[in-house]
Amino acid sequence: MSDLSSKLSKLNVFSKLTGDDDEEEYGEKIDFESVAGGGHAGRRTAITTGQLRVSHALRSFLVSHDVLSEAEAGVDSDQPTAALEALVQRPHIEVPAHLTDRSHTLPEYFISSSHNTYLMAHQLFGKSSAVAYERALRTGARCVEIDAWNSDDKEEPKVTHGYTLVSHIPFRAVCETIRDVVDQEAAEAVDEQGYRAAPIFLSLENHCDEYGQGRLVAIMKEVFGERLLSKSVRDKGHDEQEGANDHVRLDELGSKISVIVEYHQKGEVAEEDDLSESSEDEEERRNHQKYREQKAAAASTVIIPALAELGVYAQSVKPPDNSWFEDAEWGSREPHHHLINVSETQLLQHMPANSDKISRHNAGALVRVYPKGTRISSRNLRPVTFWGVGAQICALNWQTYGAGMQCNEALFTGTDGYVLKPAALRPGGNGQLNTGRRKRLRLHVGGATDIPPPADRDASDIKPYLTCSLLHPNDEKGATKRKTGPYHQHKLGFLHRGENPPPTDPIWDEVLEWDYDDNELTFLRITVKSDDSFTRNPTFAVATVRLLYVRPEWNFIRLLDLKAKETKCSLLVKFEFEDI
Repeated sequence: MSDLSSKLSKLNVFSKLTGDDDEEEYGEKIDFESVAGGGHAGRRTAITTGQLRVSHALRSFLVSHDVLSEAEAGVDSDQPTAALEALVQRPHIEVPAHLTDRSHTLPEYFISSSHNTYLMAHQLFGKSSAVAYERALRTGARCVEIDAWNSDDKEEPKVTHGYTLVSHIPFRAVCETIRDVVDQEAAEAVDEQGYRAAPIFLSLENHCDEYGQGRLVAIMKEVFGERLLSKSVRDKGHDEQEGANDHVRLDELGSKISVIVEYHQKGEVAEEDDLSESSEDEEERRNHQKYREQKAAAASTVIIPALAELGVYAQSVKPPDNSWFEDAEWGSREPHHHLINVSETQLLQHMPANSDKISRHNAGALVRVYPKGTRISSRNLRPVTFWGVGAQICALNWQTYGAGMQCNEALFTGTDGYVLKPAALRPGGNGQLNTGRRKRLRLHVGGATDIPPPADRDASDIKPYLTCSLLHPNDEKGATKRKTGPYHQHKLGFLHRGENPPPTDPIWDEVLEWDYDDNELTFLRITVKSDDSFTRNPTFAVATVRLLYVRPEWNFIRLLDLKAKETKCSLLVKFEFEDI
């Protein structure tokens, strides 16, 4: 009876009417066994073919589609052949080498970035931990956020989310963790795409008084030592020392730790904070009122010279109006190497009407976009939209592996956390990503092996299908979705001719099609779900790819679960592109 009650509690008779689009945005909590999010999943050694199984049905499929011969596929053997193993191990993507070339100036790159990095889970009452920095950096983040506050011990500022139930950690502990990761990366670095050490940016949000700021500087210099970028990397006499807004090249930064320091202006916009309206707790609302008052006061806080000097190549500005993208001369009057720090809501207010102007600004100056305050469950903004106007830093909640983080993984996979922007979004470009051509994508879906249903599900009861979403930066209505039919195993196998694999090894043999505007920032997000009756369809595994990277041939894609961990599930697909 208890089992029946449990099953009934999960039912939602309206879910098939309302759809499960919102559900697809969710991910689960990332932990230390997670490998993906910021692009470093490509560094992992693939599980051997002996563990990454290819079903008999998929081997037969490869033969029938002239991909492998019967002998090469090992149809009559349980052991993998050399040809089959080579096909399984072959990467399904190839990142063009020029996209990781480091000879361009800093604003010409997308940067894998984390928001509220110190949090382990929820934005209001989660736990702060220095371990969160190690986790984010080891999975590919190159820009992490530190919220620094005065503490009871004046000598040791703390890191926390102010006026919430979030715990706090010593600023020194955060710096020591970052230092240790930098040293470990240096020891492991190989001069090969995706394996090189790369600079790390610290987005420092200061809430300390003048004495506390002095302690921040002292601690960073003490802990980071020579790893800290504390002055220009170029010799005196260069235009940079004369005040010209000449940006540093990425290769000139080496693997230094660089600080983004706030620069306060008159009338600047306070950071959007509507968290208190989302809370039902009166004490929490009062705390957030205090938080807003503190934020308003912080807008006029003077950054001491010693801290300001550490903002060598990025000074964070919250602009008071639209002049940062309306006035072409704005950058020459504002702080040297300014970084526009804006919430997703604030930036979306100007799009698409001003997208061209924003793109032109972002070609030569940095922009950081962070999630709106109501994303308290650590859901994420949709970064493809903001990458489409050249925003270099899309700061994502690194705590959960939802749709935004899956796209981030797809952009930065196989890189060092820096990806060269399309030419249209760099200096001299016209800001127009679309080439003017129309493309057709045909996704040939073969099948999958070892779909991982949750532990509480009977594998024989699932009805797996794929939902494939084409993500395009100019699509205001969201993703364009296509689905395969659900796979049903014939229970009476003796009445069925041909292959009849179990539900965990489905064969779909379908072709899904999309027509779209040709664009370098188009992505395809693939989710494996089950067609359940009278309840929301659960997601078992995911994969997201940037279409620019994919190999147009039959390949296996290694799928991840919603915690960003590798599964033993592989999906056989073929990408085919056509000009129309």
